Amino acid sequence: MEKKKFYMTTAIAYTSGKPHIGNTYEIILADAVARFKRAQGYDVFFQTGTDEHGQKIELKAMEAGVTPKEYVDKVSAEVKRIWDLVNSSYDKFIRTTDANHERQIQKIFRKLYDQGDIYKGSYEGLYCTPCESFWTESQLVDGKCPDCGREVKPAKEEAYFFRMSKYADRLIKHINDHPEFIQPVSRKNEMMNNFLLPGLQDLCVSRTSFKWGIPVDFDPKHVVYVWLDALSNYITGIGYDCDGESSEQFKKDWPADLHLIGKDIIRFHTIYWPIFLMALDLPLPKQVFGHPWLLQGDGKMSKSKGNVLYADELVDFFGVDAVRYFVLHEMPFDNDGVITWELLVERINSDLANTLGNLVNRTISMSNKYFGGVVEDRGAAEHVDEELKTVALETPKKVVEKMENLRVADAITEIFALVKRCNKYIDETMPWALAKDEAKQDRLATVLYNLVECISISADLLEAFMPDTAEKIRTQLNAPKRSIDEMSQYGLYPSGTKVTEKPEILFARLDINEVMKKVEELHPPVAEETADSAGSETKEAAETKAEDAAIDIEPKEEITFADFEKMQFQVGEIIACEAVPKSRKLLCSQVKIGSQVKQIVSGIKSDYSPEEMVGKKVMVLVNLKPAKLAGVLSEGMLLCAEDASGKLSLVAPERDMPSGAEIC
Repeated sequence: MEKKKFYMTTAIAYTSGKPHIGNTYEIILADAVARFKRAQGYDVFFQTGTDEHGQKIELKAMEAGVTPKEYVDKVSAEVKRIWDLVNSSYDKFIRTTDANHERQIQKIFRKLYDQGDIYKGSYEGLYCTPCESFWTESQLVDGKCPDCGREVKPAKEEAYFFRMSKYADRLIKHINDHPEFIQPVSRKNEMMNNFLLPGLQDLCVSRTSFKWGIPVDFDPKHVVYVWLDALSNYITGIGYDCDGESSEQFKKDWPADLHLIGKDIIRFHTIYWPIFLMALDLPLPKQVFGHPWLLQGDGKMSKSKGNVLYADELVDFFGVDAVRYFVLHEMPFDNDGVITWELLVERINSDLANTLGNLVNRTISMSNKYFGGVVEDRGAAEHVDEELKTVALETPKKVVEKMENLRVADAITEIFALVKRCNKYIDETMPWALAKDEAKQDRLATVLYNLVECISISADLLEAFMPDTAEKIRTQLNAPKRSIDEMSQYGLYPSGTKVTEKPEILFARLDINEVMKKVEELHPPVAEETADSAGSETKEAAETKAEDAAIDIEPKEEITFADFEKMQFQVGEIIACEAVPKSRKLLCSQVKIGSQVKQIVSGIKSDYSPEEMVGKKVMVLVNLKPAKLAGVLSEGMLLCAEDASGKLSLVAPERDMPSGAEIC
């Protein structure tokens, strides 16, 4: 029986510099999906690569004193090194400087021009160099680029344009007819309401103000603009030919089953790319998934702060699979995730070292201690076994369901639910007590068999997410590898198999103080500016100054304790924050409170940037009636202090408290 194909891609990484862990998250996520599909029996083709043209590259190469090609060769090699380091199993790494890709882009441009979809004109607008995008005054947010928040500059140049409006109605119909096309749904609503329904402007698809790009072959002073060049890699990489001589692979694999991209480039992939494909008379990809961002716990990445996290650095500290586990498990489906050194250590210790590693180690050790390593199912079953077996057989189904919807973090949670159930099973059956009774040897053997079987299922399910760990577990158990379909049967671990004599510690517990000491050595904190001794304050002077700074406010009406009890205050952790469009005062924060995430709008933009907010622990009035501020729903209130000048300061717990802790 012929395998069902599955063609998936990541966005191609822009070669402006070394990718950080937030960029690397995407390739790890895509790799997990690709590996899981292979385990399900799909014929997977997984493509990634680098986007290597544009004005920003030309400028960076000039600053570095090298040619643009020399510059992108170096950065592309670094991207590929990191993709390989995190054990990604891509089938093709494409570069937009590949000769075949460049040749096809020229042919695509000419075809679209000849059929009237591209025309020549001139562009005058406000240009953002980092985003390589033109904007109108009305599209700016607080006078800056709506995508990256940086300065824009007036620019005018001759350019070729694509007639986007020609295909807009057809694209709107496609999106409405295929609700699975744009995921998550929030991204679909954003594209429809903010871009498609108000009406599409024609798109600039060539530039003359720089040279580092693919020349338009019939008008060589123009180079093809970034998105027509970059997006087309998804078809050129599998053998598309504009003249009708496409490869057998292209005929087999297109349309793509999944484009996996960051939420910041969703517009280009769900509006521009589908319209280009319509103009080329090609079918549209089946799904575009815009994943959220992985943010630094102490705000926006900054080399001066020393808080940029790179995959190779993290792997040196924690190992490949620990890093893979963290970024996959900690990223919500539709909200931004947070990564810090402290969170990594906490997760490794609790989930990997304790829950998983300790289970495997204990089970192998008991098998060796009581039966010389031989694992047998002697059929001495009891009622408690049935619940474990039920969880073991239900888990693969649940994981498949989660992965079908790209809820990768939830899929991993289901696997660890089985691992936790195994640990509970040990507490319930108490093998050490059974070992003391000669009459219960068959029962003891059966208990250990059930543990080994369930650990084997867990390892096979973890393969997509933590491939090295899964293989280590199988090797220690001498367990056969099974497909997802084979997991619907319980008892495939061969009775009588012997486990390894000396179990390997999968994940060692880490000392947070030792880790942070090494981190500080690696990233010395930036020295803060201090006053000289002549200008420093005495303790008494500081106290006097603080006393003078005290302010009185108009007292409000007294309330009873019963009134106070109606208010619910909890500690919240801000996991994402962004400015509210068209507002000078408001920030919209995603606040994690226990297991829930609430959206809270606050008028604190004058005192805090969105980047500063992320990672802060704050005091939240949780049960405030939801209301809309500037059209954005707010589900609570962040508590702030305000001085006489109106300056605000978020109120935070003095000591580090867990998200959701009650304030009383």
